[in-house]
Amino acid sequence: MLRKTPKGKLIIIGGAEDKGSIEHPDISRKNTNYEPAEILKHLLPPKRSLKKTIEIITTASGEPDSISQRYKEAFHSLGFKHVGFINMGNNYDASNPIFVGRIKKAYSVLFSGGDQFRLSTILGNTDVLKAVHERYFNDASFIVAGTSAGAAAAATLMMYEGENNEAILKGTVKISSGLGFIDGCVIDTHFTKRGRFGRLAQAIVMNPTCVGIGLGEDTALIITKGKEACCIGSGMSIIIDGQYIGHTNMAYAESGEPVCIEKLQVHILCKGSSFQFEERKFIPSKRDMKIENSLK
Repeated sequence: MLRKTPKGKLIIIGGAEDKGSIEHPDISRKNTNYEPAEILKHLLPPKRSLKKTIEIITTASGEPDSISQRYKEAFHSLGFKHVGFINMGNNYDASNPIFVGRIKKAYSVLFSGGDQFRLSTILGNTDVLKAVHERYFNDASFIVAGTSAGAAAAATLMMYEGENNEAILKGTVKISSGLGFIDGCVIDTHFTKRGRFGRLAQAIVMNPTCVGIGLGEDTALIITKGKEACCIGSGMSIIIDGQYIGHTNMAYAESGEPVCIEKLQVHILCKGSSFQFEERKFIPSKRDMKIENSLK
């Protein structure tokens, strides 16, 4: 599935991840999977390496200062203060040797939310992105993460435009090149809250060898070696598998006409459950498997 098996971890986040400030009161009150700032904790270095840094790239955002302040407060509340922020406004900035040096020393790098097309256009084929790739593919201790637009841009293919219609209308989804941390998938974020099933389904019909990943808010997938994704957070992740697609009118429907799809396979992951990309296989959580085995 990958050009090269990465040694580092990739964390893709559906957006609106809890920052420890009770941003999701309904979740914290009703959902037993809720844990304050659970996802952000996975970006922290172990205690023996507390002086290592987290670098947050805010290039996708139109309000980088506001986002930087929120993450600064969130990580400070977790007892971690070595957080840096990199905002690049053009390709020249993204080849700045100072920024490259910071990436090479970071424990983890997080791409913030905003506009994924802006992010991929500015960072594409630049020294900063090459430095992140170098760390991700060669350093087992390195973590690269993206939230919202940062997650949507993480794969080789990136959906940068798509409408949320009652019907799947041909031509409403546009796909471009992403940041290239994982092949063979298309990622969408804020998935359930913004009703984005149709547009991700269309992206998979257009690219049936790919897996569609729909990430709910305050939910993430931790992907190891580009092969297995484990769900964390309080919400759900949707996997759309197009390998069994039968009939579809995508090839001959006119632009704007509704699209039909037969045998689209869907998996729903919650905290602890996983998905293997190469085998296209759902894996229950260890807790579920233990309970099921005890009932046999």
